Amino acid sequence: MSKTTLTPQDLDENRVADPLLYALASRDVDVPGLVRDALAAGRTSLAFHPIMTAEATPHIAFYEGLVRIRDDAGRIIPAGHFMPLIEDNVMGRQVDCASLTLAFRHLKQNPGLRLSINLSARSLGDGEWRRILDDGLRDRAMLGERLIFEISESSAMMLPDVMMRFMAEMQPKGVAFALDGFGAGMIAFRYLKDFMFDLVKIDKSFIRDIDRDPDNQVLAEALIAVAHQFEMFAIADGVETEEAAAFLRNIGVDALQGYLFGVPRFTF
Repeated sequence: MSKTTLTPQDLDENRVADPLLYALASRDVDVPGLVRDALAAGRTSLAFHPIMTAEATPHIAFYEGLVRIRDDAGRIIPAGHFMPLIEDNVMGRQVDCASLTLAFRHLKQNPGLRLSINLSARSLGDGEWRRILDDGLRDRAMLGERLIFEISESSAMMLPDVMMRFMAEMQPKGVAFALDGFGAGMIAFRYLKDFMFDLVKIDKSFIRDIDRDPDNQVLAEALIAVAHQFEMFAIADGVETEEAAAFLRNIGVDALQGYLFGVPRFTF
C-alpha cells in the first residue's frame, strides 16, 4: 500500500470540494491499483492550465494539459499523487498513452487550441505510445503544429541521444518541445544547443517570492538571458501574485503560468 496526501490546491475549483476526497489523505490508498482500475475503465481526463503572454494586456498563449484520473466514486486524483509511484513501470507508459490520446482528441475538436502535455523519455520506446503519436500526426488537420511536449530536465538527460533523435524527427512535423524545470540542475547549459527545445519553463523555485528575493531575481534574469541566447521562449512557472508577474515582465520573460491566472480546469 502507498500513502498519498491531497491538499485543496490539488482540486479543480470548478467542483464542489468533496469531503471524501480529503479523507484519502488520512488513510492508506492502493495508488497503483487505483490507477490500474481508472485506466481500464477509461476514467482519465486532462485539466487545462493557461500559459499567458507577458504583455501588458495578456492573452492565452497555449494550455498545459495535466492528466487526471478519477476513482470509482468520481473523485479526482492529480498526477502529482500517482505518477511518482508508477512512472518507472508499465502503468507510467499507459498514462502517457492516455494523455496523448486525450491531447489529440482535444486538438481535433478545438481547431484554435494549442496544447502541451508532459512526456517521459521512457515512453519514446513504447510501441503503443508511438502508434498513437503516428496516427495523430497523420491527421489532415496538421495536429502536430499545435502540440507541445513538455520534458523534465531529468527525463531529457535520462536518454539524451534518443531524445535528440526524436526531437529532430518531430521538427518537420511541427511538434514543439518545452524544457520543464529549467535551471533545476540536470542539464548543463553547454548541452542546450544539442537539444531542440523551443521553450523553457523556469523552475518554480526561482520564481517563488521573486519580487522580494534578490537571489531569485538574479537567477531568473540569468535563466531568461540564457533562454533568449539559444532562441528559446522563456516561461515563468509558479506565478502566484501580481507583484511577481510585474517583476518578471520587467526582466523580459515571455510568458507566465501559475495560480495567479487560475487553477487547472476541465474546460477552456
